[in-house]
Amino acid sequence: MTQAFDAAMHAFAPALPLAVGLSGGADSTALLLACARRWPGQVQAIHVHHGLQAAADGFEQHCAALCNHLNVPLRVARLDARPGPGQSPEDAARQARYKAFEALALSSKEFLAIKTIAIAHHADDQVETLLLALSRGAGVAGLAAMPAQWERGGVVWQRPLLQVRGADIRAWLQHQGQAWVEDPTNADERYTRNRIRAQLLPALEAAFPAFRDTFARSAANAAQAAELLAELAREDAATVGVPPRISALQRLSRARQANVLRHWLRESHQTTPSAAQLAELLGQVGACTTRGHRLHIKVGRGHVVRSGQTLDWRGPEPPSR
Repeated sequence: MTQAFDAAMHAFAPALPLAVGLSGGADSTALLLACARRWPGQVQAIHVHHGLQAAADGFEQHCAALCNHLNVPLRVARLDARPGPGQSPEDAARQARYKAFEALALSSKEFLAIKTIAIAHHADDQVETLLLALSRGAGVAGLAAMPAQWERGGVVWQRPLLQVRGADIRAWLQHQGQAWVEDPTNADERYTRNRIRAQLLPALEAAFPAFRDTFARSAANAAQAAELLAELAREDAATVGVPPRISALQRLSRARQANVLRHWLRESHQTTPSAAQLAELLGQVGACTTRGHRLHIKVGRGHVVRSGQTLDWRGPEPPSR
């Protein structure tokens, strides 16, 4: 059972120096241990103390002891990852964690200048992400799940274990005689991801033993489709303009209008319309045939409005004092 982990690590060829996101759990502990052995002196660890549970101090202590044993520098970010209004706890923690990783990788001068950050998500995590996306009615971008590699802020991020089962990672760690910590919230089935892990993955294993591989292929196909849609959106944006001209939008098919409008709102205003909001917006664009036709539609945190011959987006009003 350790062969899959060994094969994944053998194929992992990051630009060095390398930082490993270390939570203290089995997956990140295994990833750090394997990387530290393969590239001694070129690896450091980044641990995020989320401040969300009493066990967090124990996670940090485990990480410090492990890094001391491996002679790996450890950098710790302490933050408040409590969710905002309407935000899920998992999403709040994830966003805060990635921001902390990026800040630590780019800011500190006394540590190695990091070129790659490795994250220990594995095949089961990928399946859970895909199932969550399906449950929310996501489009192809959501169904693409987690990429194996991307770049942000001048640093390459990689997930070298996406083809490895969680059970295989634990088997490898046990073979090494290495301990890890268990996050007590992982057993809390109030969280959707935990219910998927506890209830759906065993059923999928029984019904479709190869589901991890087939789901991964579906996610890869969705990622390719999302890339093509993004290319088309950029081409259409060059034609309709930024902000989009209504008459130019009307010359596109409804599907291409939807695609370029999502692109415009995401890239220019960092907001994403719901399916209902986008449908209403498309209907209004189609009906916009007279000079006096007004348009004012709630989208994301603000409103899409008509401004002369183009669309515009107005963000939320600042709170009154």
